[in-house]
Amino acid sequence: MTRTAVVTGGGTGIGRAAAEALAADGLEVVITGRRAGVLAEAAAAIGPAVRAVPFDAADPAAIEAALPDLPERVDVLVNNAGGNTGIGRPAPEGLAAVRDAWLANLEANLISAALVTTALAPRLADGGRIVTVGSIAAARGGGAAYGAAKAGVEAWNAELAFQVGARGITANVVAPGYIEDTEFFGEHLDGERRAALIAQTANGRPGTPADVGATIAFLASPAAGHLTGQVLHVNGGAHLGR
Repeated sequence: MTRTAVVTGGGTGIGRAAAEALAADGLEVVITGRRAGVLAEAAAAIGPAVRAVPFDAADPAAIEAALPDLPERVDVLVNNAGGNTGIGRPAPEGLAAVRDAWLANLEANLISAALVTTALAPRLADGGRIVTVGSIAAARGGGAAYGAAKAGVEAWNAELAFQVGARGITANVVAPGYIEDTEFFGEHLDGERRAALIAQTANGRPGTPADVGATIAFLASPAAGHLTGQVLHVNGGAHLGR
């Protein structure tokens, strides 16, 4: 039986790289996201094993409406949707604005993963895999609400691993450092900041979406059956997980 995967935020960057890696491993992949055109383009470029189902992973009604188009059996779920919703925006002024800014990051990164995982839990196959994309910011700080949201992802994942473990399902977090060729920073990363981020690594280079995609594909594989509840850092040594 062909294994199936759902990758949220799968139209660009890390999500697209994960979809490519999983498709290369022989899985049928559904990529999701808010932008139907971007998803359709990515699915066509990756190949016939990939199809697109657009919806907002932070919107309960949108997830429920998309369920008929998602696989009846899910072997691999990759919660990649998210990002720092505060990048490029002025610092919030006033308590109401601070609250809204924090909630935006929590909804985009933590709540979205919890909602999609909950919605697809009845469809997860025994021996399945859940991989959620975190961030180096959870361990090192940074991004204020964004780092806190990604730290919440790690705490949620630790509990999730025990909730699904009896069925042989694993749940892990992949925490990237600085990854180029994504939409994370938009137009808000200058040369000086880029050089500083690369200088923090042990191998002297930025990460790529393919680096993270390959790690996700390994965690999704049968070979990773005894890895669960973990945070795997993909950052070139910028943060040492020890």
